Amino acid sequence: MNALLIIAHGSRRTQSNEEIRQLTATVAQHSHNKFDLVDCAFLELCEPYIPDGIANLAEKGAKHIKVLPYFLAKGTHVADDVPAEVEKAIQSNPDLSVEILPYLGTSGELPALLLSIAGD
Repeated sequence: MNALLIIAHGSRRTQSNEEIRQLTATVAQHSHNKFDLVDCAFLELCEPYIPDGIANLAEKGAKHIKVLPYFLAKGTHVADDVPAEVEKAIQSNPDLSVEILPYLGTSGELPALLLSIAGD
C-alpha cells in the first residue's frame, strides 16, 4: 500500500493547521488512486508530529510512504529537522519504505503557479 505524507511546519494558529488538513484532503481526492492513503503531519506546534504521522500510516497498512515537505526553501527544517524526524520513525518501523521527496520550493511548476496567481 502506497501513502503520501505531507509535512508542514505547524502553527499555534489553529486555522493555519486546518488549511493544511484541508489541502491534504483535496490532494487525496485528486490523487486518482496514485496513493492509497494521503495524510499530513507537522514538524512542531501541532499534532500529529512526523513520527506519529508515519506510524499512523503504517498502522493503516502503508508499506511505502513518500514524505513531501511542504516548505518553500531549504532552511534548517528541510535540510536537518524533517530528515531527523523521519529517521526516528524509520527506527521505530524498520520494515517501512520511506522516501523524502524534494520540498515544494523545488517544483518546476512553482514559477508558473505564482504568475497565474498574480494574473494579468
